Amino acid sequence: MPVSAYVMMEVSAGKTAEVLREIKNSKGVKTAYAVTGPYDIIAFVEADTYKDLTGLVMNSFHKIDGVNRTLTCNTVEIS
Repeated sequence: MPVSAYVMMEVSAGKTAEVLREIKNSKGVKTAYAVTGPYDIIAFVEADTYKDLTGLVMNSFHKIDGVNRTLTCNTVEIS
């Protein structure tokens, strides 16, 4: 069963459009939007495992020039 999360990103001033394009083209990203508020971009991502999800954030998003900080909120099933 895949795992999913919402990843909020703080981006350097003037870099949001460029970063958003890169985020949207990243493997595992289902949707991504520029938003207002304390974060500049929110992406919904899916991966096969939590390890893969961590790798996406740490090895992909964090390496994009302009991404200053991320906050990852894993989704959970509640019955």
